[in-house]
Amino acid sequence: MRIWNGYQRGVNLGGWFSQCDHTQKRYDTFIRDEDFTVIKSWGADHVRVPIDYELLEDKSGAPIEKGYRRLRKTIDLCRRNGLNMVLDLHKTAGFSFDANEGEAGFFDNEAYQERFYQLWERIAAYFGNDADMLAFELLNEVTEKEYRDTWNRIATECIRRIRAIAPDVWILVGGYYHNSAVAVKDIDVPDDGRIVYNFHCYEPLIFTHQGADWIPTMDPAFRIPVTATFAEMAEADVRMGTLSCAGYDRFPLDTVLSPAYFEAFMAEAVSVAERKNVPLYCGEYGVIDRAKPEDAVAWFRMIHTAFETYGIGRAAWSYREMDFGLSDARMDAVREELLRYL
Repeated sequence: MRIWNGYQRGVNLGGWFSQCDHTQKRYDTFIRDEDFTVIKSWGADHVRVPIDYELLEDKSGAPIEKGYRRLRKTIDLCRRNGLNMVLDLHKTAGFSFDANEGEAGFFDNEAYQERFYQLWERIAAYFGNDADMLAFELLNEVTEKEYRDTWNRIATECIRRIRAIAPDVWILVGGYYHNSAVAVKDIDVPDDGRIVYNFHCYEPLIFTHQGADWIPTMDPAFRIPVTATFAEMAEADVRMGTLSCAGYDRFPLDTVLSPAYFEAFMAEAVSVAERKNVPLYCGEYGVIDRAKPEDAVAWFRMIHTAFETYGIGRAAWSYREMDFGLSDARMDAVREELLRYL
């Protein structure tokens, strides 16, 4: 499969410019200059930086210059530390992967779509000259499969407009079901040689999101070990009401997690990327802080093997806090080992 050089081992900076209260204090203190040095010391070659549209435009859509200056500093910090960067639009006017954020209507509203195009045109105008170390991710985690055709149309038009300004920048496109690997086959945008297919992997969700309080049907006290059988995980999926693309049915139910599970889970997406000669990238993967740190390391080890087998670039979720923090104190005892499997 085609390898996306320079974007093989990454870390997300979630919660800094996205999924946050968008205060100056948050912007100034959540991630600091020295954190980029730390991430480089971890062996990473890039960071993925999620942003919400509120960083760059006000309620009317007018640009916020201070937000662009913050991104300029972020790009410069990456360059100074020898890191590449994925700029991920995590939320746009009218759409968020999280319904609780109150954004709606994007896929049915041409005004929202035009605003999306114009935002990306401004981003391209500001940062297109950094294409040697900067990539653009159009939109985080399209939710429903019913948006498939509309999203392909929107993504195609957005790519066309970006290319008129920044012809050389890498552009990432993901699919429905929150960037599921099963949606890669339905990504349909013109390939101009600098397109990347993007997916996320938190499978099995019942393990990586155990006790997640943002899943309405999840018992916050629920715990399950990484060594649970697929029968136990499938039963818990039903009991906790977890929506999952886990693919347990590919294996006997007395099977436990292994690299083979992740290789099978990614195989179709890999086949599509190989056929189209497009790099494949996993923009998010990780384990919730409710799981035992030792279990998280075991999960990272297994998915790492699959990534290496296929040559898939990736960025772990997430550097600090956000329920998945790799730099959090609870990971101190296992971090050295875990970082071998980024």
